[in-house]
Amino acid sequence: MCGIVGLFLKDRSLEPKLGEMLTDMLITMTDRGPDSAGIAIYTAGSNGRAKLTAQADDPTASFDKLDNALRKAIQGSVSMSIKDTHAVLEIQTDQMAAARSYLTANHPNVRIMSRGETLEIYKEVGLPKNVAERFDIRRMSGSHGIGHTRMATESAVTTLGAHPFNTGMDQCLVHNGSLSNHNSLRRKLRRAGVQIVTENDTEVGAAYLTWKMQNGATLGEALQSSLTDLDGFFTFVVGTKDGFGVVRDPIACKPAVMAETDQYVAFGSEYRALVNLPGIETARIWEPEPATVYFWSHNTAPTEHEKAA
Repeated sequence: MCGIVGLFLKDRSLEPKLGEMLTDMLITMTDRGPDSAGIAIYTAGSNGRAKLTAQADDPTASFDKLDNALRKAIQGSVSMSIKDTHAVLEIQTDQMAAARSYLTANHPNVRIMSRGETLEIYKEVGLPKNVAERFDIRRMSGSHGIGHTRMATESAVTTLGAHPFNTGMDQCLVHNGSLSNHNSLRRKLRRAGVQIVTENDTEVGAAYLTWKMQNGATLGEALQSSLTDLDGFFTFVVGTKDGFGVVRDPIACKPAVMAETDQYVAFGSEYRALVNLPGIETARIWEPEPATVYFWSHNTAPTEHEKAA
């Protein structure tokens, strides 16, 4: 019984308030999952630069001169900003693979939370209020974001087991439900060269979408395929560089509600997550249909969705 929120801003004047609105939405969902929490924020990007967000249990030791070590290893420009147990390392986009390989091989106490040109993910064990305060999420701005508060069912309560999961550049996923075929699918994806770090079923769902897109599918097509290839109950909210998507399994037993105005599109596991959004009293409110893919993007028509065949 996890809690999910998502907010896609059409009105760019609201971007400075994205962190504040997402934080309030997620805190409202606290009783749906008190184990751990996380928020993905899509911030302004820098031309040719990418962000690698990392976490460490002992940030004082693990992040000490980490930027210098990475700069030397990849022979490129590196900047680092630290927030509590997380650090955002900015590097050249074409050096992302080299940076990840170096950190994995040489700094095992540093765990990679996300990578992308605009994406930053912050997650830890604890209540949403405490997690958001640790990383000062309220003061973050951005174009869209998703959040999750977890009640663990499939794996241990750890930072790595918290949502969102990032398995591709600027791509992340949060999930309410349980996948029953995640073990066999994990083995298949690993054989295909997809990196999966945890035993969490949600990471397998995220990795599946990444794998499909790496093989030529659009996000919409990948989400459509998930309705056939993934067994279990699920509501997915997926973030991409340009927008976010929603899909529920054909039975759709996990709760979900959406709202749309001229200023935003919002998602919540329950309506109470949306009640403080501006203009909610005149918003179009609906429950996303089973086996239906919804997607909003800053680069295409404002709303797109299609019923599964």
